[in-house]
Amino acid sequence: MSKHDIAELNFEDSLAKLQSLVAELERGDGGLADQIARYEQGMTLISHCNELLDKAELRVQELLPGGEEAPFAGPMDSRS
Repeated sequence: MSKHDIAELNFEDSLAKLQSLVAELERGDGGLADQIARYEQGMTLISHCNELLDKAELRVQELLPGGEEAPFAGPMDSRS
């Protein structure tokens, strides 16, 4: 999967692909060159996911009155 292909993925598909790569790395499938290629692809996916999350955060801030940051009210604080 090329960087261009990754750029076309939405967050959910990127995360699923990343989880698949992690599973492959944990199993040790393939040789060293394959493992390094998977690692590099995983790092690209992580970067893409972070970019998508940053864009989503900006959109939420735009929707809030005054653009202030809303407190996170989820089951756990993932911002640490």
